[in-house]
Amino acid sequence: MRRLVDLYETLDSTTSTNAKVDALVAYFRQTPPEDAAWGLFFLTGRRIKRLVPSKALKQWARELSDTPEWLFDEAYASVGDLAEIIALLLDSAEQPQVTEELSLSRWMEERILPLGGLALPEQRERITGWWHTLPRRELFIFNKMLTGELRVGVSDTLVVRALAQYAGLPPAAVSHRLMGTWAPSRAFFEQLVAPDVSDGDRSRPYPFYLASPLEQPVEGLGDRSEWMVEWKWDGIRGQLIHRQGGIYLWSRGEELVTERYPEIAKAATSLPPGTVLDGEILAYEDGRPLPFARLQRRIGRQKLTAKVLAEAPAVFMAYDLLEDKGEDVRALPLRERRARLEALLSDKPQFPISPRIPADTWEELTQARRESRERNVEGFMIKRLESPYQHGRKRGDWWKWKIDPFTVDAVLLYAHPGHGKRAALYTDYTFAVWKGEELLPVAKAYSGLTDEEISRLDRWIRAHTKEKFGPVRSVEPAQVFELHFEGIAASPRHKSGVALRFPRIARWRSDKAPKDADSLDQLKELIHAPT
Repeated sequence: MRRLVDLYETLDSTTSTNAKVDALVAYFRQTPPEDAAWGLFFLTGRRIKRLVPSKALKQWARELSDTPEWLFDEAYASVGDLAEIIALLLDSAEQPQVTEELSLSRWMEERILPLGGLALPEQRERITGWWHTLPRRELFIFNKMLTGELRVGVSDTLVVRALAQYAGLPPAAVSHRLMGTWAPSRAFFEQLVAPDVSDGDRSRPYPFYLASPLEQPVEGLGDRSEWMVEWKWDGIRGQLIHRQGGIYLWSRGEELVTERYPEIAKAATSLPPGTVLDGEILAYEDGRPLPFARLQRRIGRQKLTAKVLAEAPAVFMAYDLLEDKGEDVRALPLRERRARLEALLSDKPQFPISPRIPADTWEELTQARRESRERNVEGFMIKRLESPYQHGRKRGDWWKWKIDPFTVDAVLLYAHPGHGKRAALYTDYTFAVWKGEELLPVAKAYSGLTDEEISRLDRWIRAHTKEKFGPVRSVEPAQVFELHFEGIAASPRHKSGVALRFPRIARWRSDKAPKDADSLDQLKELIHAPT
């Protein structure tokens, strides 16, 4: 485990991209494959299921360090990281250190994972025993793995780049092999970096090609005839695979969701084997998409009842062809992939194809974009007709031209400490709008302010706190903020009766008084508002 700890500290101590890649390459070169596989598991943001309740870990740490509950809670609120506060308390308690060198794979497979099958008393005996044997730097990483919260400050792109450099493979091949579900093992890692780029996993999706936001006038893209324009659908990006008799539906988050959308899986049996489609999972009825809120009713459901299926019927809106009759066609220009897609689905009405927008000029497209909200879409996707299907976010060929977000002026009511490096600052906020003479919470947001604004607001929060509820502070209703959000839907689960989608802070409206904030009635008017 020590190699992973060293790597974690190296990555955390530098902002240099090249230094991070060098550290990753050195790690893969020096680490046995079975350990490198587990290191890669954590480096790519994967997490094990939480095996031990946080409440139990807190109690055991308090008992071992002889720390009163109130003091532990205060320290935890200040640090904001359970793994770190336990490591700090146990280190300061001068626990006897009996150094024991054990590989990462053995820690995971022989110690941590088997905890899931033990009762709490047995878990306590083992975990507190291990706490005695680990120095603080390893204890911190162990706690992170134990709580399922080990996140390393490096992007998937850099990990792929380092692996490709180590293995002497194209980054695209490495990225593809990492897609989907895989279990850390010596065999997996050796296959991952093997020179033979053939792939026998029939369920594995391709890396998604991601569009960049259009931040310039659309006319700057040049000749309109060189671009294909489609609606930007408001659903779940996915890949639909039919290979060797198997049907697989993957979300962009690399989650296998086939069983959640049985109607799509059934329709996919009509596709020829060796087909991979890129597209959007949509709630869809009478030839048009339904609001995303309808699709949300199916997300996370353990059981799909007939009622749920009827309320949110799903389709797969296809917009690209990645594999045709077993041939990887991603290198072909979009113009040719689109022609193949249209030919493939010409006799399959169960698979709507994302239509091209019939506008000859950018000016006509600008006019058509104003219909977006009426159509329950988010704007336009603009794709160069000669573009190959790349992986990751490559600028220049695919653009997303989203409609302007909704806005609301809301009053700050509550503040919560952040996490990690921002644990000592109040960075998570709850905002409210007026319902008569009462301020009613409608959104939580934590992004959008500069570091200077966060520090200034933190000082104001501490000076104007009305009440404390654990780590949460209720503040005087005096500060107004402009929030942006992507959508709004009626929600009986919320006291306000509405749910905002992706709320974030646009600006601090110090020029406005609380009485100038918006009302709940004004917010509800946006539910069916045109663009």
